[in-house]
Amino acid sequence: MEKFIIEGGVRLGGEVTVSGAKNAALPILASTILAPGRHTIENLPMVSDIKVMRTLLPYIGAHISNGRALVVEIDEIKRPEAPYELVKTMRASSLVLGPLLARCGYAKVALPGGCTIGARPLNMHINALRAMGAEITLEHGYIEARAKRLEGQEILFDNPTVTGTENIMMAATLANGTTIIRNAAREPEVVDLTLYLKKMGAKIKGEGTDTIVIEGTERLSPSTHRIIPDRIEAGTFLIAAAATHGTVTVKGCIPEHLDALLLKLKEIGAAIEIMGDVIHINGPSKIKPTNITTLPYPGFPTDLQAQFMALLTMAEGTSIVTETIFENRFQHVPELVRMGADITVEGMTAVVKGAKKLVGTEVTATDLRASASLIIAALAAEGTTEVSGVYHIDRGYEKIEDKFSALGANIKRCMEE
Repeated sequence: MEKFIIEGGVRLGGEVTVSGAKNAALPILASTILAPGRHTIENLPMVSDIKVMRTLLPYIGAHISNGRALVVEIDEIKRPEAPYELVKTMRASSLVLGPLLARCGYAKVALPGGCTIGARPLNMHINALRAMGAEITLEHGYIEARAKRLEGQEILFDNPTVTGTENIMMAATLANGTTIIRNAAREPEVVDLTLYLKKMGAKIKGEGTDTIVIEGTERLSPSTHRIIPDRIEAGTFLIAAAATHGTVTVKGCIPEHLDALLLKLKEIGAAIEIMGDVIHINGPSKIKPTNITTLPYPGFPTDLQAQFMALLTMAEGTSIVTETIFENRFQHVPELVRMGADITVEGMTAVVKGAKKLVGTEVTATDLRASASLIIAALAAEGTTEVSGVYHIDRGYEKIEDKFSALGANIKRCMEE
Protein backbone atom coordinates (compact mmCIF):
# COMPACT_ATOMS: atom_id res chain seq x y z
CA MET A 1 0.00 0.00 0.00
CA GLU A 2 1.19 3.48 -0.85
CA LYS A 3 0.61 6.88 0.74
CA PHE A 4 1.26 10.54 0.01
CA ILE A 5 3.35 12.70 2.31
CA ILE A 6 2.49 16.36 1.80
CA GLU A 7 4.08 19.45 3.32
CA GLY A 8 1.45 22.16 3.29
CA GLY A 9 1.55 25.93 3.17
CA VAL A 10 2.91 26.42 -0.36
CA ARG A 11 1.07 28.61 -2.83
CA LEU A 12 0.64 26.71 -6.07
CA GLY A 13 1.86 28.39 -9.22
CA GLY A 14 2.59 27.54 -12.84
CA GLU A 15 0.94 25.57 -15.63
CA VAL A 16 -0.69 22.15 -15.75
CA THR A 17 -2.13 20.25 -18.73
CA VAL A 18 -5.29 18.20 -18.32
CA SER A 19 -5.38 14.51 -19.25
CA GLY A 20 -8.14 12.76 -21.17
CA ALA A 21 -11.42 12.17 -19.34
CA LYS A 22 -11.63 8.78 -17.66
CA ASN A 23 -15.42 8.97 -17.59
CA ALA A 24 -15.50 9.46 -21.36
CA ALA A 25 -12.78 6.92 -22.13
CA LEU A 26 -14.41 4.00 -20.31
CA PRO A 27 -17.72 3.96 -22.25
CA ILE A 28 -15.91 4.65 -25.51
CA LEU A 29 -13.63 1.66 -24.92
CA ALA A 30 -16.71 -0.41 -24.12
CA SER A 31 -18.33 0.77 -27.36
CA THR A 32 -15.56 -0.84 -29.43
CA ILE A 33 -17.29 -4.16 -28.67
CA LEU A 34 -20.12 -3.10 -30.99
CA ALA A 35 -18.09 -2.94 -34.21
CA PRO A 36 -15.69 -5.62 -35.48
CA GLY A 37 -12.44 -4.22 -36.84
CA ARG A 38 -9.71 -1.77 -35.86
CA HIS A 39 -10.56 1.12 -33.52
CA THR A 40 -8.08 3.87 -32.61
CA ILE A 41 -8.71 5.78 -29.38
CA GLU A 42 -6.47 8.77 -28.62
CA ASN A 43 -5.77 10.80 -25.46
CA LEU A 44 -6.46 7.98 -23.03
CA PRO A 45 -5.51 8.77 -19.43
CA MET A 46 -3.15 6.27 -17.85
CA VAL A 47 -5.25 5.59 -14.74
CA SER A 48 -6.07 2.30 -13.07
CA ASP A 49 -9.69 2.13 -14.29
CA ILE A 50 -8.44 2.34 -17.88
CA LYS A 51 -5.88 -0.38 -17.13
CA VAL A 52 -8.74 -2.62 -15.96
CA MET A 53 -10.63 -2.05 -19.21
CA ARG A 54 -7.44 -2.74 -21.16
CA THR A 55 -7.31 -6.11 -19.39
CA LEU A 56 -11.01 -6.85 -19.82
CA LEU A 57 -11.16 -6.23 -23.58
CA PRO A 58 -8.50 -8.87 -24.42
CA TYR A 59 -10.31 -11.32 -22.13
CA ILE A 60 -13.44 -10.74 -24.22
CA GLY A 61 -11.46 -11.31 -27.41
CA ALA A 62 -9.85 -8.03 -28.48
CA HIS A 63 -6.25 -7.48 -29.48
CA ILE A 64 -4.90 -4.16 -28.20
CA SER A 65 -1.68 -2.19 -28.64
CA ASN A 66 0.16 -0.21 -26.02
CA GLY A 67 0.53 3.54 -25.99
CA ARG A 68 -1.60 6.63 -25.48
CA ALA A 69 -3.23 6.10 -28.88
CA LEU A 70 -4.78 2.72 -28.17
CA VAL A 71 -5.63 0.42 -31.07
CA VAL A 72 -8.41 -2.07 -30.33
CA GLU A 73 -9.06 -4.88 -32.81
CA ILE A 74 -12.11 -6.86 -31.81
CA ASP A 75 -13.11 -9.08 -34.73
CA GLU A 76 -14.42 -12.00 -32.66
CA ILE A 77 -16.06 -12.06 -29.24
CA LYS A 78 -14.60 -15.15 -27.58
CA ARG A 79 -16.04 -14.67 -24.09
CA PRO A 80 -19.00 -12.28 -23.70
CA GLU A 81 -18.27 -11.99 -20.00
CA ALA A 82 -16.81 -9.59 -17.44
CA PRO A 83 -15.64 -11.76 -14.53
CA TYR A 84 -15.48 -10.38 -11.01
CA GLU A 85 -11.76 -10.94 -10.60
CA LEU A 86 -11.10 -8.56 -13.50
CA VAL A 87 -13.64 -5.82 -12.78
CA LYS A 88 -13.98 -5.84 -8.99
CA THR A 89 -12.18 -2.49 -8.62
CA MET A 90 -14.00 -0.66 -11.44
CA ARG A 91 -17.49 0.75 -11.03
CA ALA A 92 -17.96 1.19 -14.78
CA SER A 93 -17.70 -2.53 -15.59
CA SER A 94 -21.47 -2.50 -16.19
CA LEU A 95 -20.83 -0.50 -19.37
CA VAL A 96 -19.95 -3.67 -21.30
CA LEU A 97 -23.39 -5.19 -20.59
CA GLY A 98 -25.27 -3.32 -23.33
CA PRO A 99 -22.63 -3.69 -26.07
CA LEU A 100 -22.09 -7.42 -25.41
CA LEU A 101 -25.81 -8.13 -25.36
CA ALA A 102 -26.40 -6.12 -28.54
CA ARG A 103 -23.61 -7.78 -30.51
CA CYS A 104 -23.65 -11.33 -29.14
CA GLY A 105 -27.16 -11.81 -27.84
CA TYR A 106 -25.67 -12.81 -24.49
CA ALA A 107 -23.72 -11.14 -21.70
CA LYS A 108 -22.60 -12.14 -18.22
CA VAL A 109 -21.23 -9.25 -16.18
CA ALA A 110 -20.17 -9.17 -12.53
CA LEU A 111 -21.88 -6.62 -10.36
CA PRO A 112 -19.41 -3.73 -10.20
CA GLY A 113 -17.05 -2.67 -7.45
CA GLY A 114 -15.26 0.68 -7.19
CA CYS A 115 -16.02 3.56 -4.85
CA THR A 116 -18.40 3.05 -1.93
CA ILE A 117 -20.14 6.41 -2.30
CA GLY A 118 -23.67 5.09 -2.54
CA ALA A 119 -25.80 2.31 -3.92
CA ARG A 120 -25.78 3.51 -7.56
CA PRO A 121 -28.19 0.68 -8.42
CA LEU A 122 -28.26 -0.93 -11.84
CA ASN A 123 -32.04 -1.39 -11.79
CA MET A 124 -32.54 1.35 -14.38
CA HIS A 125 -30.13 -0.40 -16.78
CA ILE A 126 -31.81 -3.75 -16.20
CA ASN A 127 -35.38 -2.48 -16.49
CA ALA A 128 -34.56 -0.71 -19.74
CA LEU A 129 -32.94 -3.79 -21.28
CA ARG A 130 -35.88 -5.92 -20.18
CA ALA A 131 -38.23 -3.45 -21.86
CA MET A 132 -36.14 -3.95 -25.02
CA GLY A 133 -36.76 -7.71 -24.87
CA ALA A 134 -33.84 -9.04 -22.85
CA GLU A 135 -34.22 -11.91 -20.41
CA ILE A 136 -32.13 -11.01 -17.36
CA THR A 137 -31.27 -12.92 -14.20
CA LEU A 138 -29.22 -11.82 -11.20
CA GLU A 139 -27.50 -14.66 -9.36
CA HIS A 140 -24.28 -15.09 -7.39
CA GLY A 141 -23.15 -11.52 -7.99
CA TYR A 142 -23.61 -11.60 -11.78
CA ILE A 143 -26.02 -10.09 -14.29
CA GLU A 144 -26.80 -12.59 -17.05
CA ALA A 145 -28.71 -11.29 -20.08
CA ARG A 146 -30.03 -12.91 -23.26
CA ALA A 147 -31.80 -11.53 -26.34
CA LYS A 148 -31.80 -12.68 -29.98
CA ARG A 149 -32.03 -9.04 -30.98
CA LEU A 150 -33.08 -6.12 -28.84
CA GLU A 151 -36.16 -4.18 -29.87
CA GLY A 152 -36.28 -0.40 -29.84
CA GLN A 153 -38.48 1.04 -27.09
CA GLU A 154 -39.28 4.29 -25.32
CA ILE A 155 -37.29 4.40 -22.07
CA LEU A 156 -37.96 6.82 -19.22
CA PHE A 157 -35.31 7.00 -16.51
CA ASP A 158 -36.58 7.92 -13.04
CA ASN A 159 -33.42 9.99 -12.58
CA PRO A 160 -30.76 11.02 -15.08
CA THR A 161 -28.16 8.26 -15.04
CA VAL A 162 -24.88 8.67 -16.90
CA THR A 163 -23.89 5.00 -17.17
CA GLY A 164 -27.52 4.00 -17.72
CA THR A 165 -27.87 6.45 -20.61
CA GLU A 166 -24.57 5.24 -22.09
CA ASN A 167 -25.38 1.56 -21.68
CA ILE A 168 -28.84 1.75 -23.25
CA MET A 169 -27.66 4.07 -26.02
CA MET A 170 -24.94 1.60 -26.99
CA ALA A 171 -27.34 -1.33 -26.86
CA ALA A 172 -29.88 0.56 -28.96
CA THR A 173 -27.46 1.22 -31.83
CA LEU A 174 -27.82 -2.42 -32.97
CA ALA A 175 -31.43 -2.91 -31.90
CA ASN A 176 -34.35 -3.39 -34.24
CA GLY A 177 -36.27 -0.13 -34.58
CA THR A 178 -36.07 3.16 -32.73
CA THR A 179 -35.24 3.73 -29.08
CA ILE A 180 -36.09 6.98 -27.30
CA ILE A 181 -34.36 7.70 -23.97
CA ARG A 182 -36.19 10.32 -21.91
CA ASN A 183 -34.68 12.04 -18.89
CA ALA A 184 -31.31 11.12 -20.36
CA ALA A 185 -28.04 12.31 -18.86
CA ARG A 186 -26.60 15.41 -20.54
CA GLU A 187 -22.97 15.18 -19.34
CA PRO A 188 -20.16 15.98 -21.80
CA GLU A 189 -18.91 12.40 -21.42
CA VAL A 190 -22.25 11.11 -22.75
CA VAL A 191 -21.94 13.51 -25.69
CA ASP A 192 -18.39 12.32 -26.37
CA LEU A 193 -19.55 8.70 -26.51
CA THR A 194 -22.33 9.73 -28.89
CA LEU A 195 -19.81 11.40 -31.19
CA TYR A 196 -17.82 8.18 -31.45
CA LEU A 197 -20.92 6.05 -31.98
CA LYS A 198 -21.87 8.38 -34.84
CA LYS A 199 -18.40 7.99 -36.33
CA MET A 200 -19.06 4.24 -36.30
CA GLY A 201 -22.29 4.76 -38.22
CA ALA A 202 -24.84 4.93 -35.41
CA LYS A 203 -27.96 7.03 -36.04
CA ILE A 204 -28.43 9.19 -32.95
CA LYS A 205 -30.09 12.54 -32.33
CA GLY A 206 -30.46 14.70 -29.24
CA GLU A 207 -27.17 14.16 -27.43
CA GLY A 208 -26.63 16.89 -24.84
CA THR A 209 -30.39 17.13 -24.22
CA ASP A 210 -32.68 15.10 -21.99
CA THR A 211 -34.18 13.19 -24.95
CA ILE A 212 -31.96 10.99 -27.10
CA VAL A 213 -33.31 9.14 -30.14
CA ILE A 214 -31.43 6.12 -31.52
CA GLU A 215 -32.42 4.40 -34.74
CA GLY A 216 -30.97 0.89 -34.71
CA THR A 217 -28.80 -0.38 -37.54
CA GLU A 218 -27.55 -3.79 -38.67
CA ARG A 219 -23.84 -3.08 -38.38
CA LEU A 220 -21.34 -0.51 -37.15
CA SER A 221 -17.79 0.11 -38.40
CA PRO A 222 -14.71 1.09 -36.35
CA SER A 223 -13.23 4.57 -36.49
CA THR A 224 -10.79 6.93 -34.74
CA HIS A 225 -11.59 9.23 -31.84
CA ARG A 226 -9.83 11.56 -29.41
CA ILE A 227 -11.10 11.59 -25.83
CA ILE A 228 -12.23 14.96 -24.45
CA PRO A 229 -10.24 16.60 -21.61
CA ASP A 230 -11.12 15.63 -18.05
CA ARG A 231 -13.27 18.42 -16.60
CA ILE A 232 -13.05 16.93 -13.10
CA GLU A 233 -9.25 16.91 -13.16
CA ALA A 234 -9.25 20.49 -14.44
CA GLY A 235 -11.66 21.48 -11.69
CA THR A 236 -9.53 19.79 -9.04
CA PHE A 237 -6.48 21.86 -9.97
CA LEU A 238 -8.52 25.08 -10.08
CA ILE A 239 -9.90 24.40 -6.60
CA ALA A 240 -6.42 23.55 -5.30
CA ALA A 241 -5.11 26.85 -6.65
CA ALA A 242 -7.89 28.74 -4.86
CA ALA A 243 -7.35 26.82 -1.60
CA THR A 244 -3.62 27.66 -1.55
CA HIS A 245 -4.13 31.30 -2.69
CA GLY A 246 -2.09 30.37 -5.74
CA THR A 247 -1.90 31.40 -9.39
CA VAL A 248 -2.32 28.51 -11.83
CA THR A 249 -2.95 28.11 -15.54
CA VAL A 250 -4.90 24.99 -16.52
CA LYS A 251 -4.29 24.11 -20.17
CA GLY A 252 -6.01 21.79 -22.63
CA CYS A 253 -9.49 21.93 -21.06
CA ILE A 254 -12.99 22.84 -22.29
CA PRO A 255 -14.03 25.81 -20.12
CA GLU A 256 -17.76 25.58 -20.89
CA HIS A 257 -17.78 22.14 -19.27
CA LEU A 258 -16.86 23.88 -16.00
CA ASP A 259 -19.34 26.78 -16.00
CA ALA A 260 -20.97 25.83 -12.68
CA LEU A 261 -17.62 25.49 -10.91
CA LEU A 262 -16.21 28.71 -12.37
CA LEU A 263 -19.22 30.65 -11.09
CA LYS A 264 -18.66 29.31 -7.57
CA LEU A 265 -14.93 30.03 -7.71
CA LYS A 266 -15.74 33.63 -8.56
CA GLU A 267 -18.19 33.74 -5.64
CA ILE A 268 -15.43 32.73 -3.18
CA GLY A 269 -13.23 35.52 -4.53
CA ALA A 270 -11.06 33.91 -7.20
CA ALA A 271 -10.21 35.82 -10.40
CA ILE A 272 -10.82 33.73 -13.53
CA GLU A 273 -9.58 34.42 -17.05
CA ILE A 274 -10.47 32.17 -20.01
CA MET A 275 -8.47 32.08 -23.26
CA GLY A 276 -9.60 29.34 -25.65
CA ASP A 277 -8.81 26.01 -24.01
CA VAL A 278 -6.94 27.66 -21.12
CA ILE A 279 -8.26 28.76 -17.72
CA HIS A 280 -6.11 31.05 -15.56
CA ILE A 281 -6.99 31.44 -11.89
CA ASN A 282 -5.71 33.82 -9.23
CA GLY A 283 -6.69 32.48 -5.84
CA PRO A 284 -8.24 34.94 -3.37
CA SER A 285 -6.28 36.33 -0.44
CA LYS A 286 -9.40 35.68 1.68
CA ILE A 287 -11.83 32.90 0.81
CA LYS A 288 -15.49 33.91 0.97
CA PRO A 289 -18.18 31.41 1.98
CA THR A 290 -20.76 30.16 -0.51
CA ASN A 291 -23.33 27.40 -0.87
CA ILE A 292 -23.26 24.54 -3.39
CA THR A 293 -25.82 21.94 -4.37
CA THR A 294 -24.74 19.04 -6.56
CA LEU A 295 -26.94 18.44 -9.59
CA PRO A 296 -26.79 16.56 -12.89
CA TYR A 297 -24.96 18.43 -15.66
CA PRO A 298 -24.95 21.37 -16.24
CA GLY A 299 -25.30 21.80 -12.47
CA PHE A 300 -22.46 21.63 -9.96
CA PRO A 301 -20.74 18.23 -10.36
CA THR A 302 -20.95 15.71 -7.55
CA ASP A 303 -17.42 14.67 -8.55
CA LEU A 304 -16.14 18.10 -7.39
CA GLN A 305 -18.17 18.36 -4.19
CA ALA A 306 -15.51 16.88 -1.88
CA GLN A 307 -12.75 19.06 -3.34
CA PHE A 308 -14.85 22.21 -3.04
CA MET A 309 -15.77 21.36 0.54
CA ALA A 310 -12.07 21.20 1.39
CA LEU A 311 -11.78 24.74 0.01
CA LEU A 312 -14.78 25.95 2.02
CA THR A 313 -13.27 24.73 5.29
CA MET A 314 -10.95 27.74 5.01
CA ALA A 315 -13.60 30.33 4.11
CA GLU A 316 -14.33 33.28 6.38
CA GLY A 317 -17.87 32.30 7.28
CA THR A 318 -20.38 29.46 7.00
CA SER A 319 -21.17 27.53 3.84
CA ILE A 320 -23.83 24.91 3.08
CA VAL A 321 -23.04 21.88 0.89
CA THR A 322 -26.00 19.82 -0.31
CA GLU A 323 -25.42 16.49 -2.04
CA THR A 324 -28.34 15.31 -4.19
CA ILE A 325 -26.69 12.62 -6.34
CA PHE A 326 -25.11 10.04 -4.01
CA GLU A 327 -26.36 9.34 -0.51
CA ASN A 328 -22.99 8.38 0.93
CA ARG A 329 -20.69 11.03 -0.49
CA PHE A 330 -19.62 12.74 2.73
CA GLN A 331 -17.07 10.08 3.72
CA HIS A 332 -14.29 12.67 3.48
CA VAL A 333 -15.86 14.77 6.24
CA PRO A 334 -14.42 12.86 9.26
CA GLU A 335 -10.95 13.07 7.73
CA LEU A 336 -11.25 16.82 7.13
CA VAL A 337 -12.44 17.21 10.72
CA ARG A 338 -9.27 15.42 11.85
CA MET A 339 -7.36 18.23 10.16
CA GLY A 340 -9.27 20.91 12.07
CA ALA A 341 -12.29 21.50 9.84
CA ASP A 342 -15.62 22.42 11.45
CA ILE A 343 -18.24 20.42 9.53
CA THR A 344 -21.62 19.13 10.69
CA VAL A 345 -23.53 16.65 8.54
CA GLU A 346 -27.30 16.47 8.65
CA GLY A 347 -28.56 13.90 6.18
CA MET A 348 -27.61 15.04 2.68
CA THR A 349 -26.46 18.49 3.87
CA ALA A 350 -23.17 19.57 5.41
CA VAL A 351 -22.72 22.84 7.30
CA VAL A 352 -19.13 24.04 6.89
CA LYS A 353 -17.93 26.70 9.31
CA GLY A 354 -14.73 28.17 8.03
CA ALA A 355 -11.71 27.41 10.19
CA LYS A 356 -8.74 29.70 10.74
CA LYS A 357 -6.40 26.96 9.62
CA LEU A 358 -6.12 23.28 8.85
CA VAL A 359 -3.38 21.24 10.47
CA GLY A 360 -1.54 18.32 8.92
CA THR A 361 -2.13 14.85 10.35
CA GLU A 362 -2.68 11.24 9.24
CA VAL A 363 -5.83 10.75 7.13
CA THR A 364 -7.26 7.95 5.00
CA ALA A 365 -8.90 8.28 1.58
CA THR A 366 -12.19 6.40 1.22
CA ASP A 367 -13.00 6.98 -2.46
CA LEU A 368 -11.66 8.64 -5.58
CA ARG A 369 -12.86 12.21 -5.10
CA ALA A 370 -12.37 12.09 -1.33
CA SER A 371 -8.71 11.40 -2.09
CA ALA A 372 -8.50 14.61 -4.10
CA SER A 373 -10.19 16.61 -1.34
CA LEU A 374 -7.67 15.39 1.24
CA ILE A 375 -4.76 16.32 -1.02
CA ILE A 376 -6.19 19.83 -1.46
CA ALA A 377 -6.68 20.17 2.30
CA ALA A 378 -3.13 18.92 2.91
CA LEU A 379 -1.66 21.39 0.42
CA ALA A 380 -3.32 24.26 2.29
CA ALA A 381 -2.71 22.97 5.83
CA GLU A 382 0.08 23.81 8.23
CA GLY A 383 2.59 21.01 8.68
CA THR A 384 2.79 17.51 7.28
CA THR A 385 -0.13 15.33 6.20
CA GLU A 386 0.04 11.63 5.40
CA VAL A 387 -2.74 10.45 3.08
CA SER A 388 -3.28 6.69 3.04
CA GLY A 389 -5.39 4.75 0.57
CA VAL A 390 -4.08 6.60 -2.46
CA TYR A 391 -4.92 3.69 -4.75
CA HIS A 392 -8.34 5.34 -4.92
CA ILE A 393 -6.91 8.45 -6.57
CA ASP A 394 -5.02 6.38 -9.12
CA ARG A 395 -8.40 5.25 -10.46
CA GLY A 396 -9.09 8.71 -11.89
CA TYR A 397 -6.01 10.96 -11.85
CA GLU A 398 -2.91 10.43 -13.96
CA LYS A 399 0.33 10.99 -12.02
CA ILE A 400 -1.32 13.57 -9.79
CA GLU A 401 1.71 13.95 -7.55
CA ASP A 402 3.90 14.82 -10.56
CA LYS A 403 1.44 17.46 -11.74
CA PHE A 404 1.14 19.02 -8.29
CA SER A 405 4.93 18.94 -7.86
CA ALA A 406 5.27 20.86 -11.12
CA LEU A 407 3.06 23.54 -9.55
CA GLY A 408 5.39 23.83 -6.57
CA ALA A 409 3.70 21.42 -4.16
CA ASN A 410 5.81 19.40 -1.75
CA ILE A 411 4.22 15.99 -2.29
CA LYS A 412 5.76 12.57 -2.60
CA ARG A 413 4.51 9.02 -2.88
CA CYS A 414 5.99 6.31 -0.70
CA MET A 415 5.17 2.90 0.67
CA GLU A 416 3.26 2.58 3.92
CA GLU A 417 5.22 0.94 6.70
